[in-house]
Amino acid sequence: MTKSSRSSRVDGEVTRARILESAGRLFAKTGFAETTSKAIAAEAKVDLASINYHFGNRAGLYQNVLAEAHRRIISLDDLLKIAARDEPAETKLWSFFAILVDAAQAGRGWQSGVLAREVLSPSSNLQVLFTEEVQPKLAVILGILSEITAIPASDPALVRCLISTAAPCLMLLVASNGLPGPVSHVLTMPKQQLTSHLHSFALAGLKAIAHECSATDAL
Repeated sequence: MTKSSRSSRVDGEVTRARILESAGRLFAKTGFAETTSKAIAAEAKVDLASINYHFGNRAGLYQNVLAEAHRRIISLDDLLKIAARDEPAETKLWSFFAILVDAAQAGRGWQSGVLAREVLSPSSNLQVLFTEEVQPKLAVILGILSEITAIPASDPALVRCLISTAAPCLMLLVASNGLPGPVSHVLTMPKQQLTSHLHSFALAGLKAIAHECSATDAL
């Protein structure tokens, strides 16, 4: 590869990253429907052709912004590393909560804002986010919950456990974008205390459901 081609590739990566960051800030502020490609181009100091070149169109850019936001809050690599640790599943669950509490309390800039808007007012792009980013991560978390409860990952009961475990974290991330009410006050708790509460509450529920399933299987 020549020096010129390497330089062009680096320049292209820098431009792509600048567009992504600029779009993230605008999507977080005004939402997908109200954010034009022209506004994004002006914010990123590029022409409209650059957006189409790197992302295809505005919808493609938005899907990339959603995926990047989700990865920055919790990446699949982070979850896989947690799952692979030689430690009790209960400790792995603690680590999962700690990452999300840290993300919610830190705010994570435009990332939490973009995801909060998409959760509160879903667009047609949500399915892409779920398929490409969320679903693989949920599979890892299901594995951890299965370790804790001894409920097979394919059992609908474990899916219900997953929803009950993840929902409070989702609310915290939404609240980190300035949502008023009691959830925003919870975010002011010390990180260790909040993580401990989520962990204890989830474990109690998981153990209760595990007991119910065990009793049912024994009949």
